[in-house]
Amino acid sequence: MAFNNFSRRAFIKAVLASLAVAGCGAPKSGEVGALEQLPSSLGVRPTPTPTLIPTPTPLPSADGIAQAYLQAWQRGDFTAMHRLLNASSRRRISSGQFAAAYQNAARQSTAVNVQAQLQSLLADGPQATATFHSQWQTALFGALDAEHVMSLRFEEGQWAIDWQPTLILPQLGRGVTLALLEEQLERGDILDVQQQILASNEQVITVGVVPALIPDSDRQEIIEQLAPIVSVDAAEIEEKIVTAPPDWFVPVGDIDFDTSVVYLDLLAAMPGVERRPHPLRVYPQEETGAHLVGTLGGIPASQAEAYRAQGYNGDELVGITGVEGWGEAFLAGKRGAKLLTISPTGETMAEVASAQPSPGGNISLSIDTQLQQQAELILGARRGAIVVMEPTGFVKAMASYPRFDSNDFAAGINAETWSQLLNNEDRPLVNRAAQGAYPPASLFKIVSIAAAMEKLGWSPDREFYCSGTWDGLGENFPKKCWLETGHGHINLKDGLTQSCDVVFYEVGLALHREDPALLPEMARAFGFGQPTGIQGVDETGGVVPDNEWKMETLGEAFFDGDAVNMAIGQGYTLATPLQVSQMMAVVSNDGLLYRPQIVQQLSSRDSGDQFFRPEQVNQIPVSPENWAIIQNALFGVAHGKRGTAREAFAGIEYTIIGKTGTAETGIDAPHAWFIGYSPADIPEIVIVVMLENAGEGSKEAAPLFRLMLESYFDWLGKEE
Repeated sequence: MAFNNFSRRAFIKAVLASLAVAGCGAPKSGEVGALEQLPSSLGVRPTPTPTLIPTPTPLPSADGIAQAYLQAWQRGDFTAMHRLLNASSRRRISSGQFAAAYQNAARQSTAVNVQAQLQSLLADGPQATATFHSQWQTALFGALDAEHVMSLRFEEGQWAIDWQPTLILPQLGRGVTLALLEEQLERGDILDVQQQILASNEQVITVGVVPALIPDSDRQEIIEQLAPIVSVDAAEIEEKIVTAPPDWFVPVGDIDFDTSVVYLDLLAAMPGVERRPHPLRVYPQEETGAHLVGTLGGIPASQAEAYRAQGYNGDELVGITGVEGWGEAFLAGKRGAKLLTISPTGETMAEVASAQPSPGGNISLSIDTQLQQQAELILGARRGAIVVMEPTGFVKAMASYPRFDSNDFAAGINAETWSQLLNNEDRPLVNRAAQGAYPPASLFKIVSIAAAMEKLGWSPDREFYCSGTWDGLGENFPKKCWLETGHGHINLKDGLTQSCDVVFYEVGLALHREDPALLPEMARAFGFGQPTGIQGVDETGGVVPDNEWKMETLGEAFFDGDAVNMAIGQGYTLATPLQVSQMMAVVSNDGLLYRPQIVQQLSSRDSGDQFFRPEQVNQIPVSPENWAIIQNALFGVAHGKRGTAREAFAGIEYTIIGKTGTAETGIDAPHAWFIGYSPADIPEIVIVVMLENAGEGSKEAAPLFRLMLESYFDWLGKEE
């Protein structure tokens, strides 16, 4: 039978092609597929859709299960580890108990990480045995190595681990636990230059309870008896007992040794009550030097892992601020410890590891307690700071007001005291000598004149005229001198002695137009704009403004007006009293810059004594001739006829190289500064006085400088 000259094959191809052009897919509901409508005589039938049979995924081998377990252990993924146990093991130990077992072992051993390596695996039908090696890196014991045997079973169509505690450590078994027995060391002392104690320890007794050992019928009576002894509210004791694990020792409160003796019989008769002696940090000088000595506190959450890696449990009090914080590792030493296995009945079974103790060392400071007390007495109840420093950098006194008592932090500060300190608007926790940043005002003119003579080649005799007003930035931007009537004709050197603002407006403008980097670079050479690097003192770096700083901070360029303000120590320039002390020491040393230091000696039973020497960190690029000019100008501040501080030092028996400063704040009264060193010819001591919002430096700060200087030489005479 013919189909109009089409062969049967051609006809089928044509039909299929037309279906493709029409975009026919699967027929809609109620329709008949096109191929099904073809004449049956063509012999064409729809091709059935093949049934896809997925390739079965092979089950993990015993080797794969063992490897996965060890890898999860190294990641600390205890949930994944627990899923690899067989059914009987999972019934025997829940996921939470399983994780706790590993975590407790890590905590007791002070492990910071674990590495595990599969050694071999032998399968015999539905059972397999694997061996693996583990190495625990611990903070107290170093590396602990162990060899383990792991049993696996093929159950319910897959391999799983038949878990035993020996997979944690071979010494463990059912009911056997690890215990860390530590030898607590006394924290090292902090001493002054005369070896007077600034921080030490005394023994106190911690009274606590083991809840499981207290009969229910006696609990309330025991709580009520304990409350007045430890000075803790009964409800607080009740809460501690209720929320603690029954078999743990729960500290309730501390009492001193004498109180412990008074209540010895009563405490001994209370079931479940225990007394445990331990050292308590004490600060016999109380507020004296508190910012320097520093405080203790709980380990910050952000640093918990770092402390744990050093062998801390996490519940210790550690140094947070001051020398206590800086010297934490040295003062605390390294605890001795034994890692033991304990039987279900509480008996010691074996010693897994041990570590020898390394006692904490003592830190001696350059601070003299008598001089520190005198500085704090002179400063009085004025917000501000006094720094007394040797020209080579060793600090003899650093007073800041208001202060606090480090004893408040010794046992963990209570919420009420902490709130009072934080909410005090005078910010007693801030060490104003090193953390308070203020405009240096006219003190900065020392930097400016050094830059003018060195970078611009200006002579000290260069003449200026001060009418009391300066319009170097244009008539629309007049600036005033502190002396409203003006200084008249005045040269560069006398401009420093008399602190003429107009002279230094000219200096700042000329330096900026020559090169905007000249004055900022000279300021940084003197130590401004970055922390001094003093060890054991918390500090801030202040600000040396320049074009880069202003663009980043304010989004605009550093203009002529900014440079003019900077030259007189105003505008954006900020410095700490400690940085200013460093600058004045540079003047006394003819350009040698030494790093300020407060730590003078470290004493350790293991490593002996380490002494700190003066540390020179820079040589200021100023010629000897220009240093002599600057020193002569500053001599006139206290001793010259037109010196800004001549009245404050009338009749003084010591020669002084010094400078007044009155820093405008724009809101309150200005900050008052006076800085200087003495004697003028052979400098022995640098002193800085800064008073917040006190008024003029010559009237408020200079008299305190004089008192401090006279106290220093009186103290020096007593020492000799």
